[in-house]
Order: sequence, then C-alpha cells, then structure tokens
Amino acid sequence: MSITTISFNFPSHCFSSSSSSALRSFSATPPPLSSLCFSSLSISSDMDSTAPTPSLFPLHRCKTIHLVRHAQGIHNVEGDKNYKAYLNPDFFDAQLTPLGWQQVDNLRKHVHSSGLYKKIDLVIVSPLLRTLQTAVGVFGGEGYTDRMDIVPLMAANAGNSERPAISSLDAPPILAVEPCREHLGVHPCDKRRSISEYQYLFPAVDFSLIESDEDVLWNATVRETKEEVAARGLKFLNWLWTRQEKEIAIVTHSGFLFHTLKVCGDDCHPLVKKEIGKHFANCELRSMVIVDKSMAGSDPSTTNYPGKIPSGLDHPSDAADDKNLENGSSNS
Repeated sequence: MSITTISFNFPSHCFSSSSSSALRSFSATPPPLSSLCFSSLSISSDMDSTAPTPSLFPLHRCKTIHLVRHAQGIHNVEGDKNYKAYLNPDFFDAQLTPLGWQQVDNLRKHVHSSGLYKKIDLVIVSPLLRTLQTAVGVFGGEGYTDRMDIVPLMAANAGNSERPAISSLDAPPILAVEPCREHLGVHPCDKRRSISEYQYLFPAVDFSLIESDEDVLWNATVRETKEEVAARGLKFLNWLWTRQEKEIAIVTHSGFLFHTLKVCGDDCHPLVKKEIGKHFANCELRSMVIVDKSMAGSDPSTTNYPGKIPSGLDHPSDAADDKNLENGSSNS
C-alpha cells in the first residue's frame, strides 16, 4: 500500500481582514506546512523499479480526521431549484429538514456499526444550527433521560426539529469553532444566531473558543472569496495540531470543504486529487489523514518502544558487512 501526500500551499493571507480579529485564537501568523494524506492501494505485481516509492511518516505525527457535511437543510431544498433562494432571509441559520434527520439517523447507524464511534476523541463543529443538529444527532448519546448529573447535548425540539432531547452520556466532547464555518457573507442561511441562544439549545456543546456572542464575521453585502475560504480552511487544518486528540470528526459545510480540499493534492495522482476534492453530499463522511511534516506537533509516541531493555550487545550484521568492505578496500 502506498501513501500519497498532499501538500498545502498557502496564499499570502489566511483570513479576510473582517475575520481576523474574531479568530485570534487560531493565531495570526502563517501556519506551518502540513500534509493531507490519503491511502491508496498500488502494489506492483512484479515489484519492478518503476513502482512509486511509498512515503512513511511516524504515526505520532499523524491525525485521522473524519470530514462530515451537514445533513439536508431547508435552504438546500429550495436552493437546488433556484440558486437565488439562498438570498432568502427566511432561511436564516437554516435548520435540518425531516429528510435531513433521516440522513442523520442513517449516518449514526453507520458510525456505530463500523466501530468509528468508539474511536472518536473529539467532534469539532461549525456553530450553525444545521451543523450542530447533525453533530449531536450523529455523535451524541442515546435518548436523554432527565438526570441532575448529565447535561443534554440537545434540548427537545431544538430548531423546530420535533426531535427528543439527546444525551451527552458516553458521547465524545463536541467543540464549536468559527473557522470551519460555511462561505461567509451575503447568504442569510450562513449567518449564525447568538452563542447564548445556541447554549440554550445545545447545553453540553462547548462554545468556549468563540469570542463574540453575536455574529461579527458575516457581512450582508460582502462575500468571502474562494481563495479566502481556502486559506481559512488550511489554517484550520493546521490548527488541529494544537489539539492533543488523534482522531477527530469535523462537521462542517459543502463550500468550506470543497474550497479547502480543492487546493490540496497537487503532488498526487490526478485521480487521487479528484477523489479528495469532489463535492460532499449531504451527511457524507470521508476519512483522511493529516501529516505533520513541519514538526509543529509535539506529542510523543504512545506506541514506540526504545528497546535494549535490559541493555546488551546488539552490533548489527550490516555493520560487519561494511567493515569487511572497508578492510577489503584497504588491502587492495
């Protein structure tokens, strides 16, 4: 199996000026270079010399990320018929449709049946209603029962969902952050509510990294460029190296994912680049690996073992071969 690495090339700016002050916790300095990795099977039957050279990376310098686009929102239904529907103020911070909740239920079944649920250390979510509903629906606990010691992830009927409350019991922590939001500006569906309102609807979700209660990033007349979305996305991926967690689910949006991943994979086979960069369907999940090639991550390995315990002679046979060659050269 060969590992193809995908390098990130950063523009000169990583966020628009309107976004930078609200995203200070993600550092204003250009992030170090990381890579996104995709595993692909390409074993040559005759082991010929023209086969691509595999890339190897220390495991503790890798993170597994599970990228999820939110389930179907009310804006997706009308927007699919007419793009101008995304300008409709009625779709402000759009919630999931009943079909979207069915998609959530099916992804939840897959996450549990595949064993992925038990591997997730952290869920990161964009602080919009449709992504929050998707995140807690897929990765939350079972039905909530009123207990003083357990806070629900979602209150009953949050966002007119007509769904019961969702428990936080045995669920991975869910952290909301601004940098993985959808393409900012103009479209009301991409404008968020106040954090205080979200905290009432999603009590056990962690909103502590969001500095402003009101939405100071969304602009009614100015929309982010595609390049700004991509730069924000790449900076977000590099910010993941500040986290200790090794396996992270990220619940976000189609535009954010598309523009971020589109600039990855220039050093891969075209089919691999295409696979990485294609649009996400509603409630689609794709698993990838990011690699710390710049020594940004400082976590020690939890599986490496130093050997030589107890200590003893361990002169390698290769060294003897080298010594024989050296002696042969000096005698000739």
